Amino acid sequence: MSDGKSGLQLRSLIKTSGELEISLVSVATPEPGPDEVVVRVEATPINPSDLGLLTGAADMTTAKASGTKDAPVVTAQVPEAGMRAMAGRLDESLPVGNEGAGVVIATGSSEAAKALMGRTVAMIGGAMYAQYRCLRVAECLPLPSGTTPAEGASCFVNPLTALGMTETMRREGHKALVHTAAASNLGQMLNKICLKDGIALVNIVRSKEQAEILRNIGAKYVVDSTSPTFMDDLTNALVETGATIAFDAIGGGRLAGQILAGMETAANKTAKVYSRYGSAVHKQVYIYGGLDTRPTELVRSFGMAWGIGGWLLLPFLMKIGQADGARLRQRVVDELKTTFASHYTKIVSLQEALDPANIAVYAKRSTGEKFLINPSKAG
Repeated sequence: MSDGKSGLQLRSLIKTSGELEISLVSVATPEPGPDEVVVRVEATPINPSDLGLLTGAADMTTAKASGTKDAPVVTAQVPEAGMRAMAGRLDESLPVGNEGAGVVIATGSSEAAKALMGRTVAMIGGAMYAQYRCLRVAECLPLPSGTTPAEGASCFVNPLTALGMTETMRREGHKALVHTAAASNLGQMLNKICLKDGIALVNIVRSKEQAEILRNIGAKYVVDSTSPTFMDDLTNALVETGATIAFDAIGGGRLAGQILAGMETAANKTAKVYSRYGSAVHKQVYIYGGLDTRPTELVRSFGMAWGIGGWLLLPFLMKIGQADGARLRQRVVDELKTTFASHYTKIVSLQEALDPANIAVYAKRSTGEKFLINPSKAG
């Protein structure tokens, strides 16, 4: 930028010594290229996908604060077992934050860039925990007039992931789906999509309180994995819905296998003929998160027609192509204040995001605790 404006950016560093260091650094804001814009970032959420980069495999109960009020530094120990998974990022200072929203304050020379001057836009592209961000026009989504940055901050990751789930379900020939950790911000959006689109959705939660959150927004099938009748409840919901595809945010432990087993039992209850190889109905679980970092454990009691795979948003969007991606994005904009409304429990500055008391809350990834960073807010 012509005035050489620099701004703070949050960085995460894991040292070979086994220490995580989170700090704020001052970085120069680049001059925008012809097809680029500079955005003053005013809202950026802390999503589970951000925490993986922000805190890595560190044990945040060991977190210690140092530095000053304006330039805080947080350090924490990374357990030896976690260091193996961190090998690819050691001694590399990484910017954090997948998505956000803000106001365009400078543009490049192209007509598409100039058209965004002064507009409030949502953004994807990483390094959002920063006061300024230079991005390609294609990485920006202009928001309707009257939309605040906070309303547009979570436009990409959760809404497009939830839409991606129903889109994947249709493309792969399933008629209903299962979702775990279902009371999350994303899970609530998925319920609203399914209610609006007439899709049967089986929600798996881990407490009565989470079940209540979903029932209050109209969810019909909610099962609690901590209940002694969980497998029966799950199987009954699978019989009623005919769901044969699941999206699992948990990852570790037995849940993915239990879902496949329930689908197999449900398929056999409605089968016309017996097969010793199990049901011929294909059952699919996609793991898209890692709330449980233990190994995924399968007790193979679900025949031979099944699959487990990984699912991530960006590869999915690349696979479906630009036109279908644009259609999904347009739906998010159209329903931003209804289906895709996000609710935050706390708005913090960059400095407050490094307060160990705040880290202790958001690093737990608890349902109903969602933080929003406003990098333009004074520390």
